[in-house]
Amino acid sequence: MFDVGLVIADGTPGQVYAARLDARRRELEELDRDHRWTARARGVCFAIAVAVAYAAFDRGAASPFWILIPLAAFVALVIRHARLTAERSRATLATRYHEQGLARLDGSWRSRAAGPAVLGTAELAAHDYATDLDVVGEGSLFTLLCTAATATGRETLARWLLGPASRSEILQRQVAVRELSPRLDLRESLWIAAASLELGDDTRPLVRWGRPGDDLAPRWVAIAALGLASLALGTLLAWSLGAVPGAVFAAAVALEMAFFAGVHRRLGETTRGLDRRVGELRRLAGLLEVIERERFTSPRLNELHGRLENGDASASVRIRHLRRLLELFDSGRNLLFLPIALILLWPVLVGHAIARWRRRDGAEIAIWLAAAGEIEALASLAAHAFDHPDDVFPEIAAEGPLFAAAELAHPLLPEEGIVRNDLRLDRAVPALIVSGSNMSGKSTLLRAVGANAVLALAGGTVRARRLAISELAIGASLRAQDSLLDGRSRFQAEILRLRRLVELAEGERPLVFLLDEILAGTNSHDRRIGAEHVIRGLLARGAIGLVTTHDLALAEIAGEATHMRNVHFQDHLDGERLRFDYRLHPGVVETSNALALMRAIGLEVPAEDAAVRR
Repeated sequence: MFDVGLVIADGTPGQVYAARLDARRRELEELDRDHRWTARARGVCFAIAVAVAYAAFDRGAASPFWILIPLAAFVALVIRHARLTAERSRATLATRYHEQGLARLDGSWRSRAAGPAVLGTAELAAHDYATDLDVVGEGSLFTLLCTAATATGRETLARWLLGPASRSEILQRQVAVRELSPRLDLRESLWIAAASLELGDDTRPLVRWGRPGDDLAPRWVAIAALGLASLALGTLLAWSLGAVPGAVFAAAVALEMAFFAGVHRRLGETTRGLDRRVGELRRLAGLLEVIERERFTSPRLNELHGRLENGDASASVRIRHLRRLLELFDSGRNLLFLPIALILLWPVLVGHAIARWRRRDGAEIAIWLAAAGEIEALASLAAHAFDHPDDVFPEIAAEGPLFAAAELAHPLLPEEGIVRNDLRLDRAVPALIVSGSNMSGKSTLLRAVGANAVLALAGGTVRARRLAISELAIGASLRAQDSLLDGRSRFQAEILRLRRLVELAEGERPLVFLLDEILAGTNSHDRRIGAEHVIRGLLARGAIGLVTTHDLALAEIAGEATHMRNVHFQDHLDGERLRFDYRLHPGVVETSNALALMRAIGLEVPAEDAAVRR
């Protein structure tokens, strides 16, 4: 039998995932074997039942009652087969969950599809940092983090990554993530239940249906239906006893049909499409039940848990009640039962019960899905914390602006071999001008700062030995692109982004800005003047940030301002090969490797100019 609560000995995350994956695969093999034998035995029992029936009814060689034995065995095997099918499905999903865990650790997660778009193309291009910092899309922070299987969970996680939270909200999420991180059984069960749901992006129709509106809930509808059904049944009984002519019963049925015709349109509005969702509602109840049976200690998880148990019955119980009503409603369409259903006004009575459910509990559907989605998002951050035990929860400072990191690295890079750096941005030194050669690590530093700020302000762990960060808005200009369709040059795209950063800096939150090769699309004179004006304007508005440049004239800005600092990345030419240490050093870079790189790809440049002392 498939066991969701599998316990594996402690070890590294990779060892834990590998051990659990191996155990799940063994369980799946056993279930496959049982499933095949059950299917064969079911076929044998059916064949025996047919043979017994032939012997009993055609040949008279046996009592017809003997057919009950193979039929009973057949029914039992059908039930067992259905149970094994469900267990195989869960075991298959469990193996997939641990395969994804290993993929996150070995880097093969990058080949995974990015999942549904969480922003449209226009929204993505206009976002303050989503594209620049690889927050969403293929090979992004979202793709690495997301273990949510429902659309609501994915949207919740994306919203957290694309919009920094308040300090109190971050602290609550951190406590919840700490609690969920070691609870691998819970996270696995949650993912299996959510993946089984297969709602995808189709939760919105269900939520829209749940919103209160005009329906069949008025009490008089049920009273009238019960009265007419009782009248029809009474006249049918009286007719069968010869007490009244058949015309009386026919008149009662005609009255029922007239009533049914009057309410049929509104009945259809109440139940349209829901009959196809019986299976989805059953699985949704299973997802909610996974959460309901857990007990939490963190305030946020307890609050989310409470949303599912608000009232006299839990969310899963109420969902199951709706599912049973839908199954009863659907049974009224059975051709054998249809005549009786019409006499009983079955569709009206059951439809009225569904409408009452909708009026009482329909609005809760959005609340239940949102609570489950938020727990999925927290579980995604918890899985990342579990996968990277050396990452830390940042300190969320009450006063700012502040970004102070020790041994900071990019969370999308493999942990083995990464080079970490320290840096600090605050009121005393709000900006660093980062110079250095091509490929030396300048852009990676900006992305490391931005990605870790995104993680920290979403409530997750960060790739650093220590990070203190205050509430910040994030703005970046690393990938300004021209647009042929919009008739916009790269330079125009960049200055539009810079204007947006100035607007952000005027907001309630201090801005952390990340500018890569600022104003590279213009001449050195205009670039020097424009860049200095933009940077000083941002700092005057209380912003902090980093600016990278190849143009050492821009480094003079920091030299002239005591509140800015120059830092750089170094490289050296080792024979024909360039070497980088990827470490941040104080001061301005003294070498350039542009000509050396040109020579390395076969372009003709003088050998003696391969390295130029600045």
